[in-house]
Amino acid sequence: MADATPGPDPVGPAPAVRPFLVTAGRVADAAPGRSLPVETQVVATAAGLDALGRLSFERYDIVAACRLPQSVAELAARLRLHLNVVRVLAEDLREAGQLAVHVPDAAATHDASVLRRVIDGLRAVSDSRGVPSDTD
Repeated sequence: MADATPGPDPVGPAPAVRPFLVTAGRVADAAPGRSLPVETQVVATAAGLDALGRLSFERYDIVAACRLPQSVAELAARLRLHLNVVRVLAEDLREAGQLAVHVPDAAATHDASVLRRVIDGLRAVSDSRGVPSDTD
């Protein structure tokens, strides 16, 4: 049996704190158009980066992880936080001016040509062997 040394875990263990404790019992608004869609792009603002030393726990992790734009879904996965926790905290951070939130145009997300370009782009991404995924 080959010695398989596991690579470093980039995000560490999943948090043991219950989601409702992190958000003080608040939940993402379930009304249509009110909750941040999973494809919403978030990025730290200059004010957010300046405030890093004053932020605690998950808020710190979110702002620190958002030095580069990423979707709410990517952020939740990277930080191993519940999606709705990230939605609630992202809204809090946006209201505090520490996070810029870019909600995609709803019509564009349902446009078949946009979806086709996304699929084509994903197929063009090389796997770990350097082979484009559509040429297996």
